[in-house]
Amino acid sequence: MHIRSAQPADLPILLELTIGTFGPFFEESYAAIVGPVVFQNRHGNWRQDYAAQLARLHDPARGRHVAVAEIQGEIVGYVAWALTAEARHGVIDLLAVSEGSRQQGIGRALAEHAIAAAKAGGAEVVSIGTGGDAFHAPARRLYEALGFTPFINVSYTKAV
Repeated sequence: MHIRSAQPADLPILLELTIGTFGPFFEESYAAIVGPVVFQNRHGNWRQDYAAQLARLHDPARGRHVAVAEIQGEIVGYVAWALTAEARHGVIDLLAVSEGSRQQGIGRALAEHAIAAAKAGGAEVVSIGTGGDAFHAPARRLYEALGFTPFINVSYTKAV
């Protein structure tokens, strides 16, 4: 596996990977939990939202970075993080691994890459968030295995 900085030409692959990774959450888990009104209002355009977000993620001049993991020239995962040097704080925004490449240490390697880069940039603390639902259980296990301390934050939404 080779980890490298993302390039603009990677964007379509990253979007495909993001949709493949998070599509089951939005379409199966989240929608079923919150119902159609909340789903449509909050994340009804989740694919387009990710497309817009991904286009802005890699901006090293602003402390935002994306690295991709490749195996035999194929992108199998990526991590996006931001560093606020004056606060000495890094945040891992997105971490995605293709379905066929999961459980091979790629997510761990990408997270460790982002943590090391944030530390090298002056971060004393790195944060990452995830959901408390069953879909996100593998992510929680990974983050806890990496030494992150969970702090539960509950968000409520209601259709009115």
